[in-house]
Amino acid sequence: MTARPPGLIDRRQAIRTGLLFLAGSLAPHARADDSTPAPSAPTLTGELHVHDPSTIVQEGDTWWLFTTGTGIGTRFSTDLAHWEKGPNVFANPPDWTASAVPKFRGYFWAPDLLRLNDTWHLYYAVSTFDSQVSAIGLATNPTLDPNNSAYLWTDCGPVLQSAKGDPYNAIDPSLLLDDSNQLWMSFGSFWKGIMLVELDPATGLRTGPHSPIRPLAWHESIEASYLYRHNDFYYLFVNWGLCCRGVKSTYNIRVGRSRELTGPYLDRDGADLRHDGGTLLLDTVGTRIGPGQTGIFTAQGREWFSYHYYDATQDGKSMLGLQPLSWSNDDWPQLS
Repeated sequence: MTARPPGLIDRRQAIRTGLLFLAGSLAPHARADDSTPAPSAPTLTGELHVHDPSTIVQEGDTWWLFTTGTGIGTRFSTDLAHWEKGPNVFANPPDWTASAVPKFRGYFWAPDLLRLNDTWHLYYAVSTFDSQVSAIGLATNPTLDPNNSAYLWTDCGPVLQSAKGDPYNAIDPSLLLDDSNQLWMSFGSFWKGIMLVELDPATGLRTGPHSPIRPLAWHESIEASYLYRHNDFYYLFVNWGLCCRGVKSTYNIRVGRSRELTGPYLDRDGADLRHDGGTLLLDTVGTRIGPGQTGIFTAQGREWFSYHYYDATQDGKSMLGLQPLSWSNDDWPQLS
């Protein structure tokens, strides 16, 4: 979930639910001879009403995702098809959020997580609509299983903050641990676009209070970045357009790639994402409106692409989407 400059529509809901797009339901954006068709995704059932879903992760025989909402909501599944509600992360907002974002009332945005040093690290945004007064926080837990005696979310405080006039907005975190064990976080929104900062893998926090923040992508309406490594390239996925307007949402997912994690990221036509570049990957199709918030994970021997969309058959309710992800012969992501 992200804040926008004054005058633009609010992001009113954050409810991500995926795995519903079937093969062939989206127009392919790759060339016809790039690869063989991907298999169908499973038909999803259960608690699919989510927004800004995190990357789907596995612990034991259970898959988990985290979602925008009061206290940060969770969903879990044992088969990637039927999803159930899990416990919220926070019963009450961490104390520091009141001073960092005075108008914050406990509705957290766009969580994402990864496992570091045998501990789950959950990053999330604290903000309010149409404001640049924002923060990205961190909580850790040794397990995602609420029935495990070790289950306990520990608040680690803010990772990054922004104030009015800063050259970025501290929301929508996405994490990537590279091959050199360096931890990176992309983040940002409308204010100057998407940024990149290095974190300390030992703590999960910023390497220093003045460590470099690098620009990665810009568009007039941009947010919800996602970093991913495939073969020789790093990929940067971003959302263009407006979310949270139900069937009037204009979200779409764009992508660029780079041989260096720090960029520059170029789209399929060679345009720099810092200068309005971005190849269209996923757009509105039929009753599935405004797809956004990329997540990629591996299961059942292949890669999967998760996101949320607004379901026109349910009055624009935001739902979880999941599709098989394949790659063209020249290593560009594509969805059937």
